[in-house]
Amino acid sequence: MSRSRLVPGVEVVAVPGRGLAVRTREGEFLSVRTGSADEDVLLSRLTGVATGPLGEGLDRVVRAFEEAGYLAEGPQDAQWPTARRDIRILGDPVLTAPLAAQLAALGARPRVTATASGGSPVGVEDLLDGDSSAVVWCLDGPVPDGLWDAADLLPDRGVAWLRCHREGWQAYVEPVAAAPGDVTSAHVRSRRLAATPAHRELAAYWSGPRTSGAPVRLAPPAAALLAALLADDLSRWATGAPDTAGLPARRRLRRVDLRTLTVTEHPVLPVPDVAPTPKKDG
Repeated sequence: MSRSRLVPGVEVVAVPGRGLAVRTREGEFLSVRTGSADEDVLLSRLTGVATGPLGEGLDRVVRAFEEAGYLAEGPQDAQWPTARRDIRILGDPVLTAPLAAQLAALGARPRVTATASGGSPVGVEDLLDGDSSAVVWCLDGPVPDGLWDAADLLPDRGVAWLRCHREGWQAYVEPVAAAPGDVTSAHVRSRRLAATPAHRELAAYWSGPRTSGAPVRLAPPAAALLAALLADDLSRWATGAPDTAGLPARRRLRRVDLRTLTVTEHPVLPVPDVAPTPKKDG
């Protein structure tokens, strides 16, 4: 067998009087029918301790684990590739600081450019400065019109593009755009406007001005959660890790309730280009 160790998140437990059970990555328990296989030898095999040839009964059980996707081959932790290590981060320090710390811990090489909330549009050539493999922009507020237009061109230049922003007590983590045809910030805005009956109000909210009372303060736990979601998406893109559950990462908009730290996922697709209006004869 080429695989023998359990993948992260899958565990086997001995249940008194019931034999073995598997706890899946989704938190479900499944009974294991070992038949004539020695349970102690099986557990040693699944932890990577025991090696060597397998008996018929043990081979059957281990093969069932492999076919179910519970076994992994090689190192458990994928290393951050050198070619994708340089990450440029722009935005508000309340978000960029925890994100940079998490990316550095994962093996990336983040470079932070602090900007005021909102800020001014940046040209695509400026964003490409430094040969970064990915650009992340984090805003502690709504996205001003046109701010991310140039950044939406990054996937066409071979640079991954990821972003998040806050609207009151809600924050949005947009999908990674890593190749032409992926979901950009303009696509997300169009999809959100199309999905709500209050599209005029939402467009006015984005454009401003907005009147508010006491400002919403992004607490450290909320900022850490947003940074963790961004870091996880970037790590999966960099290492090529497969999607494990839910929506595909490059077709997923995540909404975070900053009061309860609840995360909900919403599917989002690119918006096709509008066909030009046919010219009239004559």
